[in-house]
Amino acid sequence: MDGIELLRHVDGYLDAVPRSVARTESIGALTLFVNEGNGWRYYARPTPGAGPVSPADIRIARDRQIQRGHPQAFEWVVELNPEMAAAAREVGLTTLEHPLMVLDGGDLPGVDPPAGVEIRLVAPTDDIASTMAVAELGFGSPGTASGEVGPAAITQAAQTLEKTTVDFVRERMAGGYTVTAVAIADGGPVASGAHNPVGLITELVGIATLPSHRRRGIAAALTSFLVRDARDRGVQTIFLSADGPDVARIYERAGFRAIGTAGAAEP
Repeated sequence: MDGIELLRHVDGYLDAVPRSVARTESIGALTLFVNEGNGWRYYARPTPGAGPVSPADIRIARDRQIQRGHPQAFEWVVELNPEMAAAAREVGLTTLEHPLMVLDGGDLPGVDPPAGVEIRLVAPTDDIASTMAVAELGFGSPGTASGEVGPAAITQAAQTLEKTTVDFVRERMAGGYTVTAVAIADGGPVASGAHNPVGLITELVGIATLPSHRRRGIAAALTSFLVRDARDRGVQTIFLSADGPDVARIYERAGFRAIGTAGAAEP
């Protein structure tokens, strides 16, 4: 695929993923995804092929999100909808951009976990809350620097998670919508990540390491594990959205390449 075709392929996937649990509302050139049951509250994003999104579209979608008590959240592929950032800012939202990266073919170079670390798939019957807490703690300390937050913080972080959200993730895992992997060290989880396969394409999401265990090669080994799992499931296109340039450089060294930019807007 050429650059634009690949971006449209990714855009179609991002439009498809929420549809497994959310109903949709069309608002101008936007699709608003509404999950009124358990689990994640989704966003609004440009409808593929619908044309430019206007500030009025964003304003109406945002008002409906507020009425439902859902997050005011918008996501898009910048190269396909370059007007979104200015339209969102006109409505008073703050915009963010993240490198969008793809691994076109093959696997990552074999990356073994460091000594004392085991990486395995998470089963729906496992302690899902603790695995989710690792991601919460990891993303709570963004970047790649090591730090003091470690396994001792997992129990408290897990207790703050809503049971309905944990059950929602468990159901998605049982249904094959989400595949989660965890890195175990010293008897507990220290890193986690997942991918969400839809046909021949998947996105790597939520790859996070506790600050206390960073810079040991765990995230690289976990990413390699998820890629092998995706290939075993027949996936051909694997992509991700990097947290920022520093993280993107790590993925570049692993074999991913930048193809565009993921945009997001929120208050």
